[in-house]
Amino acid sequence: MKPKVLLVEDSTSLAILYKQYVKNEPFKLFHVETGKEAIDFIERNLPQLIILDLRLPDMSGEDILDWISENQVPTSVVIATAHGSINTAVSLMQKGAKDFLEKPIKADRLKTSIALHLRQVKFEHLVKDIENKFDRIRFHGFLGSCLPMQTVYKIIDSVAPTNASVFINGESGTGKEVCAEAIHSESKRKKKPFITINCGAIPKDLMESEVFGHVKGAFTGATADRKGAASLADKGTLFLDELCEMDFEMQKKLLRFLQTGTFTPLGATKEIKVDIRIICATNRDPLIEVERGRFREDLYYRVHVVPIEMPPLRERGNDIAILANHFLKKYAKEDGKKFSGINQDAELLLQNYAWPGNIRQLQNIIRNIVVLNNETRLSLNHLPEQILHQGSVVNKSKMISKPIEISGTIPINPATNQFSKSSLSLGKPIAIRPMWQIERENIQNAINYCDGNVLNAAILLELSPSTIYRKKQAWESEDEHERT
Repeated sequence: MKPKVLLVEDSTSLAILYKQYVKNEPFKLFHVETGKEAIDFIERNLPQLIILDLRLPDMSGEDILDWISENQVPTSVVIATAHGSINTAVSLMQKGAKDFLEKPIKADRLKTSIALHLRQVKFEHLVKDIENKFDRIRFHGFLGSCLPMQTVYKIIDSVAPTNASVFINGESGTGKEVCAEAIHSESKRKKKPFITINCGAIPKDLMESEVFGHVKGAFTGATADRKGAASLADKGTLFLDELCEMDFEMQKKLLRFLQTGTFTPLGATKEIKVDIRIICATNRDPLIEVERGRFREDLYYRVHVVPIEMPPLRERGNDIAILANHFLKKYAKEDGKKFSGINQDAELLLQNYAWPGNIRQLQNIIRNIVVLNNETRLSLNHLPEQILHQGSVVNKSKMISKPIEISGTIPINPATNQFSKSSLSLGKPIAIRPMWQIERENIQNAINYCDGNVLNAAILLELSPSTIYRKKQAWESEDEHERT
């Protein structure tokens, strides 16, 4: 079946001309003249590609683009307008458009653009089919499809059916407890209790009672028998979070419990035997804790049977955007707000941020934005200063606008026979140009070579057209600022 391409164009004469251009191409071109007709067509016959005029009799093309985005219609959109500019192109690409055509559109430009985007759509569908077969974007409480998370999912699949102890390591906020819950949910113990003890949140004097329980009169205030986590988790899973925070003496008692499967409640004389699975987690490096004498080596080897390393958010690539959009829509629904998506420039900053607080920090920032605002799209204006600041830091490199000449000799430290770190010798003066200048020149050369065709230049440079439009806009703004 041939791919469907929808042309939304109010000029009948231009529509006839465009149809003539592509009459021998391997796709079907359909034509409508109004925004309402376009939406009706999309709902009935989902096209793979839409060529969208911005000025229509009943609504703007931008309104249709917003409708496509809000309804998550799986199609690509190319904007066609005689009133275009770089600013318009960048704005519409932030809303989801894939390309920008200025009217009147030349035959070769139209055919090249349609062919390119139909190939891209076909490739994206192929990738999604492969991902559906081999990878997962949702797994229990997790959301994300990056390679490090796929590794986590596969380890969980392998270890969950066994009784092996699992040791989860990762920074705070990376989802260690979610990982433990996923292991329990995939295990044979899933219908039994899942009990959590946060070893860093319980005072050391109370830890033994929390884990093993106590009998009435065991200490002042013990007015009744109380079961500990070990008893409550019988036949199920005991998750010991932040294990490296546990007092050294309590580690010894925990080790004995893990070796024998028995314990004695505080103040009791009779041992109790239980059947539990242990999952531990920490945000510290356990081997460093062992070396520094804060964590028992024998306990480490007892619990460190199957390690799982939770990746920090900054290493999860496109998962950042997936998670941000998920939280945005979730909180917007909960709070009755309008947010439905994130602009491309804001999404780019989110993906480039270091996220020291990981997923928990991302959640809090998105929740704050939803609570304090009520637009349809999350934009740069909504982002907090610490995320926006990273962009200004990058731009500081552009302050060097002239080639730097470096020359001189290399002082050698006689004590180490090494080059001094404070000096650099290159034998003779050379000119070093900032990378942004080289990039700008290369992009402009590619555009000139392609006779101003940004799409073809993007293909040569192996960049997306939106990246080139965004960079051109930034350069033009800087040039305008320097002239004023």
